[in-house]
This record gives sequence, C-alpha cells and structure tokens, in this order.
Amino acid sequence: MNHDLLRRLTAELIGTALLVAVIVGSGIAAQRLSPDDVGLQLLENSTATALGLAVLILMFGPVSGAHFNPVVSAADWLLGRRYGTGLAGREVLAYSAAQVVGGIAGAVLATLMVQVSITELATTERDGAHLLLGEVVATAGLVALIFALARTGSGAEVAGAAAAVALVVYLFPGIGSAADDVVVPHAKKS
Repeated sequence: MNHDLLRRLTAELIGTALLVAVIVGSGIAAQRLSPDDVGLQLLENSTATALGLAVLILMFGPVSGAHFNPVVSAADWLLGRRYGTGLAGREVLAYSAAQVVGGIAGAVLATLMVQVSITELATTERDGAHLLLGEVVATAGLVALIFALARTGSGAEVAGAAAAVALVVYLFPGIGSAADDVVVPHAKKS
C-alpha cells in the first residue's frame, strides 16, 4: 500500500471515528442535560453534530476528501469514472473498510467518554420503509450537494453546506426525528 493511500485511509478512519463520537456523545449528553425535553435534546444533538461535521470536513477534507461515509466514497468512484477523477474501485473498498472501523471505534470512544456501557442499547425499535426512504433521500441530497459544489468549483463551501444538510436532516420529520432514540441509550430511572 502506498504512503498516500495509507494517509488518506487513516484520515477517513479517524474522521469517521470522531464524527460518530460527536453524534453518539452529544446525543447522550443532550439526554442528560435535558432529560424531560426531547425537542431540546434533538436540537442539542443536531447542533453539535452539524458543527462537528463542519470542523471534521475542514480538518480532513484536504487529506482524504472527508467522505466519512461509504456511499459518498462510492459516489466519488461512480461519478469520477466519467472524467477520470475520483477514487479507484479498490480505494472505495479500502475507504469503506476504514469508515466502518472508524464508526465502530467512534461509538466505543463515545461510550467510554460518557461512561455508558458499550452493551447498553437504545430501546426504541427503528424499522420500516419510511425510515429507509428518509435515509435514502437524505443521503442522495447530501451526495448531490457535495458533487454539485465540487463540480462548480465551490468545494470550499462543502463544510458549511454539509453541516446545514446534517442539521436539516436531524430536524426534518420522519428522518431526524428518530435520531435521538437511535444514538441515545435510555438512562435508567433512579
């Protein structure tokens, strides 16, 4: 493996880990800070996530592209094939593996930082076609935004734009309204 690819994979692993740590950690912190106000919890979690995402894109974007998501990496490969840009197929697989490992590491890191057992799970079931549809629409919107900005030479604006998308997705009914119970384990009542 060449040095440049290793550096990019390390950036994707660390960036994804930190993003997941921000999402999970701020979700748990929001529940603790505002135990009786789910709306405020969602606002706290979404604000921390959006700001954390912007910072991480600014930090890791110049190194790896700051994909932090296998779908973004796959879209980079797919859309880049036409112009000979973007990731190679084997790089997409490597990026995806680094992102998955980073995501797991970030979840573990967050639970250690906020002193929640890694085996403690959220109790709200999240299934259904409507949630899958919401995730597909949100991801497609994010990918379209990223590549539209990159194609028009506005790549420097991706951090703020992606943060705005994250905030909207969290707060949009049917997509983000479920986010608090996905990332926030329910505290035991004393």
